[in-house]
Amino acid sequence: MFKSLVLIAIVAFSFSGCATWEGMKKDASSIWEVVSNKSSDAWEVTKESSSEAYDVTKEKVQEIVE
Repeated sequence: MFKSLVLIAIVAFSFSGCATWEGMKKDASSIWEVVSNKSSDAWEVTKESSSEAYDVTKEKVQEIVE
């Protein structure tokens, strides 16, 4: 997933057509913000899923033990 986001960022940066250093910095900043937000979203989903799996597993083990 991370590799895909980086590839998208590089392609977007390359084809953005920025002609000045300021334009490149602005585009890179925008791209980094998008990638950072998507990474944070993906991490939150991963944490939630892992937490749910842990809770279900813990409950099943308790059921078996009792």
